[in-house]
Amino acid sequence: MKNFILVLFLFSCAIVAQGQTDSRGKNVVITYKKKKTKVSNNKSGELYVNVSPKDVAKFKTNGFVSYSDFGAIGDGKTDEINSIAATHAFANEHGLTVKANEGAIYYIGGKERIAVVRTNTDFGTASFIIDDTEVENHKVPVFLVCSNLQPIKLEGISSLKIGQGKIDTSLPGACLITVTDSNVKRYIRFGLNKNNGSSQTDVFVVDKNGNVDMDAPIIWDFDQITDIKALPIDETQLTITGGRFTTIANKAESKYNYHSRNIMIKRSNVLVDGLEHRITGEGDHGAPYGGFINIRDCSYVTVKNSILTGHKTYRTIGRAGKPVSMGTYDLLINRALNVSIVNCKQTNDINDRTYWGILASNYCKNLVYDGCSFSRFDAHMGVANVTIRNSKLGHMGINAIGTGTFTVENSTIYGRSLINLRSDYGSTWQGEFFIRNCVFEPSNGNFSSVNLINGFYSGQHDFGYTCYMPERITIENLQINDSNYKEKYKGAAIFANFNKKMTDGSYVEKFPYNITKEVILKNVTTASGKPLRTSDNLYMFSNVKVKAD
Repeated sequence: MKNFILVLFLFSCAIVAQGQTDSRGKNVVITYKKKKTKVSNNKSGELYVNVSPKDVAKFKTNGFVSYSDFGAIGDGKTDEINSIAATHAFANEHGLTVKANEGAIYYIGGKERIAVVRTNTDFGTASFIIDDTEVENHKVPVFLVCSNLQPIKLEGISSLKIGQGKIDTSLPGACLITVTDSNVKRYIRFGLNKNNGSSQTDVFVVDKNGNVDMDAPIIWDFDQITDIKALPIDETQLTITGGRFTTIANKAESKYNYHSRNIMIKRSNVLVDGLEHRITGEGDHGAPYGGFINIRDCSYVTVKNSILTGHKTYRTIGRAGKPVSMGTYDLLINRALNVSIVNCKQTNDINDRTYWGILASNYCKNLVYDGCSFSRFDAHMGVANVTIRNSKLGHMGINAIGTGTFTVENSTIYGRSLINLRSDYGSTWQGEFFIRNCVFEPSNGNFSSVNLINGFYSGQHDFGYTCYMPERITIENLQINDSNYKEKYKGAAIFANFNKKMTDGSYVEKFPYNITKEVILKNVTTASGKPLRTSDNLYMFSNVKVKAD
């Protein structure tokens, strides 16, 4: 076979972690010389892979390659990241599946090396130890799942409108559109982690003719656009199966310095099935994590039959100069649509407050939990449309702000409230709530008050948008297990006291709140026997129409 060199630029896939772009992936140089198959690297970090013509023929005949084919030992001690990255680089070039060696234990040290995954990968029963105690760059993933299709810079689109059904463009196929107006700030956070907001952002799917998928419509007016691009959606599904991953936790200072040594998915149409992730070595301090499975800038991703782990909660000083608990996650979803988490659970007790909530999301649409047992669901900077079904949510419960329809059905909730509207982002939901056939175990039986819908809104802070409560809330067949109440318990309320200072018409909101108009109750029961109340704040919710059967 004629010798030739193929240079694969790993930085063709932009890596974004916690708002920062890292494009320092090193080159992989693949040669096909009549020498043995070998992997090496030079002082600048470039990875050199020679594959003998005989091995090329064998791998193509087999239809897959394994890490041992590129020198991996699998003894749990030797750093295998170069062999792993080389295996995927070769597989990507030839369209081959990657199969981990059954029963192998792959140790991955702190070297800055990314294994780029563009083909089906079967981790099988192999184990992977990711050692974060000493790392060269904690901001880059270990595995980066991305597409061969390149982003398209869109020209000539200067504005967008809420609910717009079509954009003026022609594309090679269906695409995820990401759009930003850096002149407008939304999600201006309130509280101990206050900030000045984030640039107005939206994501939506269009077909090749620019028709918007109205199941995930445009939710902002864009009078100006500072960045807009199309990310082509792969027609074929990429599958990642199996794998037993263990992270040896970092020992860094407890401050907001997110670690992202993970599996980052930046390709649409991906299935993750049967993956397990555990954590060891957590001590009395450490930096937070930005998700072991990190899904961003993509659509149609499913994670199923997988096991994740909640991270230990550490504290630091927040932006307001006071101590705060740091959010730290095993599952993170950003700027993504149509993401389903199915039949998944976590290794720790979902009601153990030692561990932080397992999920965070931002700028997402159409998120689904189905058959999951997790410590929480959470949407920080907005979500459009959520479905939680056949699931159990632990001590941190359901937390969200956003738009559209929020449905919770056939589920058990152990949080302080049935749904908490995040006060740091305005306790806002512009749309409807549907709660059906659920059981509410308030604070796992340790409570002095019970509220179905929780939140806080002073009316004095500008969040960068008008704030709403859900216009209509429908609750059918809800069992509230509140028999283990403490003294002076008055019974469950539909709404918490969102503003204790608003007791009469003299209170003036600089930024008025749009209160729920209607609540429909059908077969709502309390174990305490105490009747369901509207709220402790009768004035604030005096105009809510409550219809009970």
